Amino acid sequence: MAAADDRRAAEGDLEVIDTIDGLDEAIGRLLEGDGPVAIDTERASGYRYSDRAYLVQLFRRGSGTMLIDPIPFGTLAPIGEVIADEEWILHAATQDLPSLRQIDLDPVRLFDTELAARLLGRAHVGYGAVVEELLGVELAKAHSADDWSQRPLPASWLAYAALDVEYLVDVRDELAAQLRDDGKDEWARQEFADVLARDLQPDRGERWRRLSGMHQLRSPRQLAIARELWLARDAYAREVDRAPGRIVPDRSLMAAAKAMPRSKGELAALREFHGRESRSQLDRWWAALELGRSTDELPARAPADPDRVPPPKAWANRRPEADARLKAARPAVAERADELRMPTENLLTPALLRRVAWEPEGEDRESIERQLRSLGAREWQVTITAPVIAAAFVAARQDAGPETGESG
Repeated sequence: MAAADDRRAAEGDLEVIDTIDGLDEAIGRLLEGDGPVAIDTERASGYRYSDRAYLVQLFRRGSGTMLIDPIPFGTLAPIGEVIADEEWILHAATQDLPSLRQIDLDPVRLFDTELAARLLGRAHVGYGAVVEELLGVELAKAHSADDWSQRPLPASWLAYAALDVEYLVDVRDELAAQLRDDGKDEWARQEFADVLARDLQPDRGERWRRLSGMHQLRSPRQLAIARELWLARDAYAREVDRAPGRIVPDRSLMAAAKAMPRSKGELAALREFHGRESRSQLDRWWAALELGRSTDELPARAPADPDRVPPPKAWANRRPEADARLKAARPAVAERADELRMPTENLLTPALLRRVAWEPEGEDRESIERQLRSLGAREWQVTITAPVIAAAFVAARQDAGPETGESG
C-alpha cells in the first residue's frame, strides 16, 4: 500500500498563506492550473462558539497545494472570483459550505465525493476509507478534532490538512467514472445541485430543546429553567467565543434544571453541576435559574409544529390506515434501494416517506409524484420511488379490506 507521505507536498508546500502578497501568489498559481479545484476547511467547533474556518486548503492540478489562513483577511472573495466557474470538489460538502460562505467562497458547481460514494453504495464513505479503497493510500487518522484556532499551527497538522485535498481530484475522477458506468451520473448532478441550493443553517427556533437529556425533565417549570440556563450559557459562549459544552456541559444544565435548587448555595453544592466555569460564573447561572423559577412564560412539553408528523410508534392507534401505508411502503422502498445498490435514505429521505404515508394527497402515482416534489425530493428520486410507494399504498388498502375512513 502506498504511503501518503510519498505524495504529500509533491507540488505544494506547507507554508501557511496569511499575507496579501501570499494571497496574490496563490491566485496566480490557481490561474496557472486547470480543471476542478479541491477544497476543504479546518474548524474548531469543539473549542470555539463560532463555526468559522481557521484554515482553508485548496489543490488544483498545475497549481499545487495552498494552505490559507482566512482570519487575517476576513474574506477570500478574490480566491472565489478566480475559481468561480470551476467545479469545486468537497467531501461532505454540507459540513464545509457554511464556513466557506462566511468568507465569501460559494461554489456554483459542486462534486461531493462523500455523496457520490453513497450513491454508489460504498460500504465506507469517510474520506480516509474512500482514498484507501480507490487509490490504495492509507491516511493517518489524526488532528480532525484538534483546536485549529491556535497559532502557529504545528507542521504535522498542516501535513494532515494538505492531504485532505491532495487526493480529492483523483478520487473525484474515479467516482465520476463509476457513476457514469452505473448510470447514476445524472442522479449525482441533481444531488449536488440540491446541496448548493439548500439552506444549510435554517432557523430551527427553540434551539435549547436540543439539550441532551431533555427527556429527563417532566414539568414545564423544569423546562423553563433548562431554557434559561441554556440561553445564559449560549450568550456567554458567544461573548467569549468558546464552545458551550466546554463552559458547562449539557448534563450539568440538566442536573440543575431537574433538581431546581432553591439557593445559590444549593446550586454550588450540587455535585452533578460541574464544568470549567460552573463556579467562576456561578452568579450568571443562578440568575438564569431564578428567572426560570419565576417566569410566567412556561414552555410546552413539545414545540408547536402544525406540520409535525407523530412518531410511527403512535400511528397504529392514531391513524391505522397511515400505519398500514408506512409498513407497506417502507420495505418496498428499501428493497428498491438494495436493487440500486445504495442506502435507503439516499433513495428517499425517511422523513419524506413518513409525511406522504401520514397524509397522502392521493394514492395514485401522479399524486405521489406531485407531493414528493413539493416536499423537496429530487426528480430522479420521484421517478423511481413514486410507483413503488403507490403500489404499496394500494396493497395496504386492499389488505385492510373495506375503507372505514381515517381517524385523527
